[in-house]
Amino acid sequence: MKEKLAYYFKDWKTIPNYISFVRILLIPVFAVLFYKDYTIAAFVILALSGLSDMVDGKIARKLNQISNLGKMLDPIADKLTVFAIAIILFLKFNQAENESLKAFSWVFLLFIIKDIIMLGFGLFMILLGMHPVAAEIYGKIATLAFYSVMALIMAIGPEVGAFRNYIVLPDTVMIILVVISVILTFMAFFSYIPDVVRQCAKRFEWGKYKNK
Repeated sequence: MKEKLAYYFKDWKTIPNYISFVRILLIPVFAVLFYKDYTIAAFVILALSGLSDMVDGKIARKLNQISNLGKMLDPIADKLTVFAIAIILFLKFNQAENESLKAFSWVFLLFIIKDIIMLGFGLFMILLGMHPVAAEIYGKIATLAFYSVMALIMAIGPEVGAFRNYIVLPDTVMIILVVISVILTFMAFFSYIPDVVRQCAKRFEWGKYKNK
């Protein structure tokens, strides 16, 4: 355990890591504000979090501040943000006046289920000395789609959008966009499986006895 901690906390005091810490601290602030209907303030915080997520990687590469902790912190911040967004939208739509939106609210829990499974796999791999699978192109596309759709909903979504008094996203369009995001999310999830299997096969030498 000490060796693992030493591995992750070696040269951890970097600007990108501090940015990730701030992102994590802002998550409960965003969640409470949005749930309490301070939607514009919550939307601004989420936008700032998204911008910081875009720049911290560039800063790490430009200043040569890529660290083992940063490689772990960034996806943790992403997952916690996904959790917060999905839970808040589930709770808000579950209280919607529109019965169709109330029924549809359960779809947001699929994002949480997927990430819980991935976090479990990631923890399992770290404990066994393996490296969690890096984001592939499918994962990046799914992440972009998720944040784009969720930001749109929180901006102009029916009954919850911060700017819904000016323009409202039609219910049907919102539902279609969320379903597309769910599909992309699970496509990304299944794309990680071959690499996990390869690492496990190498770690446990599954093919060792087939050749005997």
